[in-house]
Amino acid sequence: MSQSQDLLTQIPGNPWRGLQNADRRWSQLRQTPPPSPQVVEESPQPLGECEWDVVICGATLGILLGASLAQRGWRVAILERGVLKGRDQEWNISRSELQTFVELELLTPEELQTAIASEYNPARVAFPGSPEIWVQDILNIGVDPVYLLDILKQKFLAAGGTLLEQISFQRAEIHPDGVRVTTDGQVLTTRLLLDAMGHFSPIIQQIRGPQRPDSVCLVVGTCAQGYPKNETGDLFVSFTPILNQCQYFWEAFPARDGRTTYLFTYLDTHPDRFSLEFFFDEYLRLLPEYQQCQLDQLDIKRALFGMFPSYRNSPVRSPFPRLLPIGDSSGSQSPLSFGGFGAMVRHLQRLTAGISEALTADCLDRPSLALLQPYQPNLSVTWLFQQTMTVGANDRVSDDQAINRLLGDVFQAMEGAGDEVLRPFLQDVVQFGSLSQALFRTSISSPLTVAKVVPQVGIPPLLNWLRHYLALGGYQALSPLGRAIAQWSRESDNPQQGYQLRRWADAWYYGSGNDYEEKSRF
Repeated sequence: MSQSQDLLTQIPGNPWRGLQNADRRWSQLRQTPPPSPQVVEESPQPLGECEWDVVICGATLGILLGASLAQRGWRVAILERGVLKGRDQEWNISRSELQTFVELELLTPEELQTAIASEYNPARVAFPGSPEIWVQDILNIGVDPVYLLDILKQKFLAAGGTLLEQISFQRAEIHPDGVRVTTDGQVLTTRLLLDAMGHFSPIIQQIRGPQRPDSVCLVVGTCAQGYPKNETGDLFVSFTPILNQCQYFWEAFPARDGRTTYLFTYLDTHPDRFSLEFFFDEYLRLLPEYQQCQLDQLDIKRALFGMFPSYRNSPVRSPFPRLLPIGDSSGSQSPLSFGGFGAMVRHLQRLTAGISEALTADCLDRPSLALLQPYQPNLSVTWLFQQTMTVGANDRVSDDQAINRLLGDVFQAMEGAGDEVLRPFLQDVVQFGSLSQALFRTSISSPLTVAKVVPQVGIPPLLNWLRHYLALGGYQALSPLGRAIAQWSRESDNPQQGYQLRRWADAWYYGSGNDYEEKSRF
């Protein structure tokens, strides 16, 4: 019996079974993929009058958008295969981003404060051989998902929304004028279907087909009591060399009922990659050194584990009209953070406005909906950073501290450039000016370290990255123009044209990372 099995079988709820299920899915990703499910098809026959304006499959993050749309008067139904209930583990986010809930009138300031379960300062970034970096007010808020989802559920129902729990999506038939959604209990008709079922949605599996993820982030961890008193957090910490063809990274957050610690790594889907069970064993082996504690002194409340696939070809392009992937299903999260909650909150205002306008103007064809999940160069450029932190399964490692040394140099350069460079990056926002400053400073302060990146990454990926970098600069230049165009378009008599112009303005604004500047003022 492994150490992980021995520990996890003793925790209430027996998370060992969950780890086994996750490991089976991880194993499937590393093998030849099975045939894609065929759950969506098109029909040329008109459907007639639709019962709903929007049907959302997946309630955990879908309730955020569903509540916002219902409050604007749209007929919204949400399908959830289980019971809509937040997990006990807190979601970490920055306070400024939470203001979105107040701006959309989903929460009052008092309700938002109640949703905050924990708050801490400061947080650390640390790599061997480099000075530690300490920052304030970044991912330092722990939100209580149980309270948040419950109150959003109440707001959704009060606004006329319908929540269908323990109802699973089975298939969708897309007609010229609507979508027939078949579940395991009933049939619904809707003008627009939103897929919020996550990375492993059967709809997304059909769209992506046999394509393997370009990268996967494995995460394991626990929330426990018994640690030495520590009210600080860790955002990005490494203290070991490359192990098992991977660089290990750590996060830690004070929580309401203990301290949460995560171990994560980036890797490819090579068949020889280790299992989640092995990775959890590694977490337990290294945790005492990381937190300066004894494992048998900890009272572990919860175990955490998961895998988050990512694709370079993202966000996914739906080949169907009247169907829009959102959240993790869309693949629009960063390949660095894989933060579904944070990404959803960041784009909640954009999606609420865009979907409302699409319904009003009847812009539900495939090209029009594609404008709601546009190319974002500020996310695409982060692929290079992720690749520099990944060791190929068959790569020869001659310097087992190379990744730590590179990250240490980069973060020191960003800190030297000031908060306007360091803080956005730590909140998963990349902007052209701050990225350019960081690259310039790193190339001046550590030219040899930067030079080693070229053979590690390769010329073709670097050229591809340069394309995204230049696009990021272009989006930055176009963003002010886009805001002016968006304002002018509201006076247009053509609703379809106005919808399209405002979506391009949104793409330039969010794709350049300029939405961060607005939120950071709060």
